[in-house]
Amino acid sequence: MGRTPKLSEIQAERALLVGVSRGPRGRSHTETSVAELGQLAHAAGARVVGSIIQERERLDPATFIGRGKVEEVARESESRGADLLVFDDDLSPVQQRNLEREVKRKTVDRSQLILDIFARRARTREGRLQVELAQLDYLLPRLGGKGVMLSRLGGGIGTRGPGETKLETDRRRIRHRIQVVRREIDRVRRSRHTRRDARQRGEAPVVALVGYTNAGKSTLFNALTQGGAAVSDQLFMTLDPLVRRLRLGPGRELMLVDTVGFIQKLPHALIAAFRATLEEVNQADLLLHVIDAAADDLEEREAAVNQVLKEIEAAHKPSISVLNKSDQLPEGRGQALCEARPDSVLISAATQAGFADLKGAMAARLELVLRPVRLRFRADEARAIAGVYGAGRVLAHAVDGDDVTIDAEIPERFLTRYRERLVG
Repeated sequence: MGRTPKLSEIQAERALLVGVSRGPRGRSHTETSVAELGQLAHAAGARVVGSIIQERERLDPATFIGRGKVEEVARESESRGADLLVFDDDLSPVQQRNLEREVKRKTVDRSQLILDIFARRARTREGRLQVELAQLDYLLPRLGGKGVMLSRLGGGIGTRGPGETKLETDRRRIRHRIQVVRREIDRVRRSRHTRRDARQRGEAPVVALVGYTNAGKSTLFNALTQGGAAVSDQLFMTLDPLVRRLRLGPGRELMLVDTVGFIQKLPHALIAAFRATLEEVNQADLLLHVIDAAADDLEEREAAVNQVLKEIEAAHKPSISVLNKSDQLPEGRGQALCEARPDSVLISAATQAGFADLKGAMAARLELVLRPVRLRFRADEARAIAGVYGAGRVLAHAVDGDDVTIDAEIPERFLTRYRERLVG
């Protein structure tokens, strides 16, 4: 009796990848980007059957790649049995429709592919709402349908009729749904603010993990906190932020947040839709920029993350560059990378090498380094005395009449609070 094929095997689409290089010098970058596009297609459940890269100075407004290249793509699709074209750049609605008509294959661009992956991976209500908003924003200008150009919707002879009525109805429905989803996301944002305020009242600083997708953020998160973040070599495994408490020692606790990975050419609509999630990055006290130190295109990935941080107005946040995957580096490479990046730390999330240095760097940047102090309180200041026990490590507690003297080690960030209590 034969094996019953899995549903994923039955539905797997055969994808042909298409990239455009702006001149010979950009070809290497385009090849790297198209290779990443293949990983994205795999994460979306497709099977990559080939790729085509065109060198072109000016993009064709009708088909993006020009009529001659369209014919080549059509022949290649036929010979390789591809039923899906995936472009590495964003296509206009007109370009997408023209390509589908000429090649007779479903055609998607990088943004649409990423949105599909996010739709598959979102687990929480918040994540699903944010993906839906990005998808609706992407869909709205593409509602022309087969053979119906949005530029003809101004009314008048030749444009009125049931087709236009149906299209306008669809557009109104989508706009209404966008408003509904945005209101829901605002509720999520208010709820998130409430939780964040509670964390801040607890006085534990917040550290957010940021970085290129598949840089090892979730592996690091789990290793530091024994958390339950999903780990895989596929792109975009983490969409919904996870928050766990990390204890560095007595009185030295922080909240660690694992966030969605960034990527080159990340759709602006997606950044806007996930702004509620990315607020965790913006509100953090410290960012850990996790970098795959073994990646060939390390600098490009690093720049892509910095660009997204700039877009969400978080580029000014204090940060530590965490060079991950040291166990995969040739001798001397890790040291060279650290020397080129001041205040960086070299680690391996898989083996936990360098974790002591990382925790020390976090403690220093968050002013969590313990300092010895002698404090004096009145005996009836029980609440203030209890605060010392909660803030640090008490070494001695002496009572002399109405006075209480405490020798303790407390984090630097609390020294200002107890300045008037200091003795000697």
